[in-house]
Amino acid sequence: MTLTDPATAADHADGRTAADVRLGASVDRSIRLISTGKQTGSTCAPELADGPWTFDLGPAGYGPGASMGDVIPAGAPRQGGLPAEYRTASNDELHERIRAAKATLGDRVVVLGHFYQRDEVVQHADFTGDSFQLANAALTRPDAEAIVFCGVHFMAETADLLSRPEQAVILPNLAAGCSMADMADESSVEECWEQLAEVYGDLDAVDADGRVPVIPVTYMNSSAALKGFVGRHGGIVCTSSNARTVLERAFEQGQRVLFFPDQHLGRNTAKAMGVPLEQMPMWNPRKPLGGSTAAELADARVILWHGFCSVHKRFTVEQIEAARRDHPGVQVIVHPECPMPVVDAADAAGSTDFIVKAIAAAPAGSTFAIGTEINLVQRLAAEHPEHTIFCLDPVVCPCSTMYRIHPGYLAWVLEELVAGRVVNRIQVADDVAAPARLALERMLAAKPPATVGTAPVPSTRRSDAIRRPVEPATAESRPNDAGTAGSGA
Repeated sequence: MTLTDPATAADHADGRTAADVRLGASVDRSIRLISTGKQTGSTCAPELADGPWTFDLGPAGYGPGASMGDVIPAGAPRQGGLPAEYRTASNDELHERIRAAKATLGDRVVVLGHFYQRDEVVQHADFTGDSFQLANAALTRPDAEAIVFCGVHFMAETADLLSRPEQAVILPNLAAGCSMADMADESSVEECWEQLAEVYGDLDAVDADGRVPVIPVTYMNSSAALKGFVGRHGGIVCTSSNARTVLERAFEQGQRVLFFPDQHLGRNTAKAMGVPLEQMPMWNPRKPLGGSTAAELADARVILWHGFCSVHKRFTVEQIEAARRDHPGVQVIVHPECPMPVVDAADAAGSTDFIVKAIAAAPAGSTFAIGTEINLVQRLAAEHPEHTIFCLDPVVCPCSTMYRIHPGYLAWVLEELVAGRVVNRIQVADDVAAPARLALERMLAAKPPATVGTAPVPSTRRSDAIRRPVEPATAESRPNDAGTAGSGA
């Protein structure tokens, strides 16, 4: 799918201007209108209309939005105060300053924008896509001295792992973390590993088939420290689009898998592979043996970490039923981070890139209910007026930490670069980076089959909805003026 940069695009064939598209895609505008009673609807946190700098100086937390109820770990990165000139500037002034700074820096900087970023930030991105594609996209700009990653902390870490040592990876707001990534910390996973050794014995010993007792697999949405843990213990990283391929590889080398941090991606993927639910015990790090018995762990095929995405946890089967009732013929596509009952009730499940491509390939007049982050959904709806596209969750509730990135922070870090200063640099320690890269290299070596994923087929009633294979997403990322990236987490 092509998501042309609204800041530079020509007017659309349907008569809408680039500004019209940008306005329609703006979740920030929707929240402001809802909060002031000028638009119908509801939001989970009216304070989202305030600048993120309001929360940077308050008590530690993920901020308003989907993760506002999650407990942030002690020592999580904090962002200092944003200079007043960026807090008080109008949006128009900030956009002009960003464009001017980028023009001055030229090829010395590349700006990456995740699908879930607010549209006011995405319009300035040189590449748009998911976390792993964006990290790879930066590799196409080897002359860039700085990589500004408009996403969250683990994404910037991955970019640092894959970039050249002399390139500075910058996160505009250090408070842009990820509650799901934080649900599996290195010490808890190390403790889990030790307890599993008590159950399985020597974790390096191989059976008659050459398999070790357990292989660790971490989702891309995890810290560099966990990627390093996985690398040290013969494990591998996965994305939402290659999770099945990765699990197949892991089962070739291990009797079972320890999957973290997202239980839902692990469960949905393993279930689709035929693993019985009773062989997928949950590991709660606050309980001995994760809350299971030694016998249950001995029988396990996939041990699921007790983690989840607070955005995708909001989607429900009841929302799908309402969408089908109110929109006959609707095609429901959800992200595999959604709970299993939601994935089972949907017409298709797939990564962000899968969702983008499915909508682009659909015939005009299609209706889609999408179960993923509202910024991507609203942007797709604005970019595809030929379709009816809406978010399954009727409450506007963006990712708390993605929303911590604001044009004010982007203008600040870019103008600091113009002045010769690097702020908010993300660097992974060498002793962590080496095994983490090894885990990523193993993932890249695991080749997917010729066709993966499922795509929706438009229908007029529920019984007609079927699934069909689609071409796998690639690891290619394209500039915003030519298209968006596609393939993973």
